[in-house]
Amino acid sequence: MTLQTLQELFPMLAAIEHPSDVQTMNEKELTRLGEEIRRMIIQTVSTTGGHLAPSLGVVELTMALLRVFNPARDRIVWDVGHQAYAYKLLTGRLERFHTLRKLDGISGFPRPSESPFDHFGVGHSSTSISAALGMAAARDLANQSHNVVAVIGDGSMTAGLAYEGLNQAGGLGKDLIVVLNDNEMSISRNVGALSSFLSRKLSKRWVQRFKKEAEAIMRQIPKIGDDIADYARRSEDSLKSFFTPGMLFEAFRFTYIGPIKGHDLRLLTNVFEQARELEGPILIHVLTKKGKGYEPAETNPTYFHGVGCFEPETGIARKFAACSLPTFTEVFGSTLCTLAEKDERIVAITAAMPEGTGLTCFSERFPDRFFDVGICEQHAVTFAAGLASQGMKPVVAVYSTFMQRSYDQVVHDVCLQNLSVTLCLDRGGLVGEDGATHHGVFDLSYLRHIPNLMIMAPRNEPELQNMLATAMAHEGPVALRYPRGLGEGAPLADCPEILPVGQGELLRDGSDGVIVALGSRVNPALEAARLFHAETGRDVAVFNARFVKPLPEEQLLALASTQPCMLVVEENVLQGGFGSAVLELLADRDALAKLRFKRLGVPDIFVEHGSQKELRARLGLNRDGILQALHSLSGGHASKNPV
Repeated sequence: MTLQTLQELFPMLAAIEHPSDVQTMNEKELTRLGEEIRRMIIQTVSTTGGHLAPSLGVVELTMALLRVFNPARDRIVWDVGHQAYAYKLLTGRLERFHTLRKLDGISGFPRPSESPFDHFGVGHSSTSISAALGMAAARDLANQSHNVVAVIGDGSMTAGLAYEGLNQAGGLGKDLIVVLNDNEMSISRNVGALSSFLSRKLSKRWVQRFKKEAEAIMRQIPKIGDDIADYARRSEDSLKSFFTPGMLFEAFRFTYIGPIKGHDLRLLTNVFEQARELEGPILIHVLTKKGKGYEPAETNPTYFHGVGCFEPETGIARKFAACSLPTFTEVFGSTLCTLAEKDERIVAITAAMPEGTGLTCFSERFPDRFFDVGICEQHAVTFAAGLASQGMKPVVAVYSTFMQRSYDQVVHDVCLQNLSVTLCLDRGGLVGEDGATHHGVFDLSYLRHIPNLMIMAPRNEPELQNMLATAMAHEGPVALRYPRGLGEGAPLADCPEILPVGQGELLRDGSDGVIVALGSRVNPALEAARLFHAETGRDVAVFNARFVKPLPEEQLLALASTQPCMLVVEENVLQGGFGSAVLELLADRDALAKLRFKRLGVPDIFVEHGSQKELRARLGLNRDGILQALHSLSGGHASKNPV
C-alpha cells in the first residue's frame, strides 16, 4: 500500500509523523483516529494473521498513553506485546504495517531493533514490571527525570514474576507507573483466585441506586443526618478496599487508582496526567473489552486472540485448499483422552492454554483430572511433581518456548527425584510468524543433559500416539516434543503401542551414506534420499532416531561402521542438540576416523519471523537443503531443480 493510498484511506493515521502528534488532536480527530487504527488492524491481520483481539482492546489506552507520555523521552514497556499493534501504528510503522509477521517484515511484538520507541523486547508474559523497575532504577542512578510506564494484562498478573516485580518496586519506592489492563482474559479465560479477585465489582446499577437512596434518607435525619451519612461513606470506602484489588496492590505499597473505564479516552488522559505528577509506585487499574469495536472478536475473543487469515467483513476464516489432516496438537489431545479412559492416574495440566495445547477435549471429558494453572509454567511443573510423588501420572502440556521458564523445576523437582512426569512440548522447532520469542528450537539442548530424563520426538501422527503411550508406561520423567502444524496423514493407531526405549528404525536402506533424522525432519530426509537416488543413482539410508535420550547407540554405531558418510538433521539449535549427542557418541567410541560427518540444524542465531516453509528453506532444513547437504557431503552435485 503506497503512502498516497494510506493518506486517502487513513488520513488521520497518515498525518502522524511523530507519536507526540496525538497530543495536538482534538476530541473529534481522536475519535476518527481510533476508528482508523481499528480498521487498519482488522484489515492487516485478516491477511497476515496475528493477535487481533488484544490490540483492538487497547486502542484508547494507547492513544491516552501517547497524549500524556512522550516515548522519545519516557519509557513504555508492553507486557507480552500481544496488544502493541496500535502502538506500532502510532510510532512510525504505518507504511510497513502490511508486512506484519511476514518474512523480513515487522515483528508482531515490540522490538528495540525495530524502533527507538520500543523500549524493551517482549514476547513472553509477565516481564514488564521487572523490566520497567530496572529502567526506573537506571534513571535514578543517572539523575534523570523521565517517566517509566509498564502496561500489563490481568492474565500476566497470574504469574509469579509480576509479583516479584511489584514486591521490589514497593520496597524501593521508585517513581513507576503500572497500568493493569483488565479484560478478564489472557489467551483463554483466566483462572485462579486472583482472577476472581480482580473481577469483583461493587458498581452494579442496583448497588449504586441503593447507595444514593440510602444516603439521601440518612441526610434527612435532623441534626445528625450529615454525620451519619459521612460515617457510612467512610465505612463503605473501608469495605470497598477490603473487597477490591486496591487492598492487594496497596499491600505492595502502590498507590492504587481505579478501576476506571478503559475506552473513555478523556478519563484515561486525565488519570494518566494526575498519575504523572504523583510520587512513588502507582498502579492504574483499567477495564477494557477484548476485541473492542469488532463484533466477531468481541463475541469470540479467545479465537481472535491469535488468529489466522479471515474475511474482515464477517470474521470467518478464509478457505484455503481443503485439508482434513489432524494437527499434531489434536492427535496429542485425542490420544491422551484415549489413554486416560484406561488409566485413572493420568492427569492433564496446562498453563492458561487448554485450546492451544489440545486439552479442551480432556477438560470436558475428565474435568476432575484437568488443571489449568494460569500463566505459571514453573508452578505447573512442580505441581505435577507433587502429583507424581503420590502415584499419579501427570502430563504437562506447554509450548516448547514457554517450558524454558521451568528449567530449574524440571531439574530439581522432577528429574532429581526421578518422578513420572511427562512434559509434552508442543511447537517444538520453528513455529513461524510469531518469530524469535516463540520458536521452540532450544529444548533438546536444555533438556538432554539432565539425568533421568527420557526424550522422544515423533516423525508422524501414529508415532506421536505410540510415544505418548510409551511415556505413560515409563517409570520416570519423559519429555516428548512435537511440531506445530498438520501431520502427514499417516493412519492413526486404534491402540497405541509401547516403543522399545532407545531404539530407532531404519526407514530406507542404502550403502552410499546415511541420513540420521529426528522428528519433523524425518520425512524431508526421506524425500531428499529419493531425489538423491534419482539424480545420482546412489542409495542413501534414512534412519529415524526417535530417541534423543537414551540414544539408539548400538544402531548408530553400526551405521557409522558401515557407511561412508553420515548426515544428522534436526530442527533444534546445533549447539548441544541431537546432532551434538550423536557426534559425542561417535567421538567417545572412536567411530569417526573413516566417517564423513555433517550436522544440519538451526545455526547460532535467533531466527526471525516468517512462515515455517520460508524459514526451513532459508535455514536449509527442508528437502532441498538436505539434498544439497547430501551432495556436498558425498562429493556429488546439488539438484538442478529445487522446489
